[in-house]
Amino acid sequence: MKILQHDFTQTIINILNKYFPRYGDIILKNSQLLQYINIKTKAANRGSKSRSRFANHYAIYVLIEDYLQKEFHLKNGYEDYEGAQYINLLMRQRELPFGNKLQNHALNHRLNEEFKKYFHTSDYLPIIRDSTTNRYWINENLLKIEIGEQVINISESIKDIIDAYIQARMNSFNEFVIYCQKMIEIQNHSSEAAIEFIRSLLKPNIDARVFEIVSYAILKHYYAEQKIYWGWSQHELNIDHLILYKTGRTNANDGGIDFVMKPLGRFFQVTETLDTGKYFLDIDKVQKYPVTFVIKTEEEVEYLLNKIEEQAKTRYQIKAIIKKYMECIEEVINIPELILRFNKGLEFQKGIQVIEEIVLQSRVEFNMEEEAVGDEV
Repeated sequence: MKILQHDFTQTIINILNKYFPRYGDIILKNSQLLQYINIKTKAANRGSKSRSRFANHYAIYVLIEDYLQKEFHLKNGYEDYEGAQYINLLMRQRELPFGNKLQNHALNHRLNEEFKKYFHTSDYLPIIRDSTTNRYWINENLLKIEIGEQVINISESIKDIIDAYIQARMNSFNEFVIYCQKMIEIQNHSSEAAIEFIRSLLKPNIDARVFEIVSYAILKHYYAEQKIYWGWSQHELNIDHLILYKTGRTNANDGGIDFVMKPLGRFFQVTETLDTGKYFLDIDKVQKYPVTFVIKTEEEVEYLLNKIEEQAKTRYQIKAIIKKYMECIEEVINIPELILRFNKGLEFQKGIQVIEEIVLQSRVEFNMEEEAVGDEV
């Protein structure tokens, strides 16, 4: 299996090198469990709004922690161990950062099921469970790696890797909180300073949750200036301004829809990726209903659409399928377009309303419970 490379991959290799000097790369290539953890830690250093999904990490973590506490990494006899009690494992998971709402799904089946998707030919699953006694074990076969003629135990390094991932996610969360605090404080600045601060947030490297908040505030007040005339007959027409609604918090499990517009019924999804599979998955979630994508990039819209279509051709090949999906991309809004729409809002004296909306949404996020919301799903 080809090793997925992302920002946190080097951290994994560095930790392995600490325990096994110069063998980090080799150990990663020879360990299915490490490769799985590598896949599950790709969000570590991004300003990502995606849910951190700690459930599977923590299922591995608490079982390895139990394994290490009883020093099975230093001695034999794990095959005779009575196993860890479920209630102790669950309580320990909930003590960990972002883990207070975790449930039992990962321990009972979800981790093993997902592991099988990536390593369907593997002889082993990470968790061994006795459903009659409710006792659990980590599969020791996945902790022991053959390097040449030597068998090494990677349990300590796995615990350190997950600890490092937790810390990276905490750092990302803390940076997000700082942005929220700054956006709340702009009420006390001059409107000019506040407006310049908002413009500074429209950058490709900004935290994705902050980008979603700012995008919503700008688009809400941009569309609020537009009217629609509608009715059940040509003689009796209603006049409504367009209203943009936010479906929930930035890490909500919202089915792929971030904003909804009334009365036109437009759907908006905010994203930082150019992964066609992700776009089409969002479209599938709403039964191929047209979606407007707000993309955290400065690339030109035409380039973005071409890139999406190129990936679609590689993935699907069938022209009719590609055409259907591409028609479901109602509009693409990039950072330059957001800036234009913000400037248009300023022309209509909407700067203060945008600021107030950002402050409101920041308070919602700032008061949110830690990112554990929905992590167990």
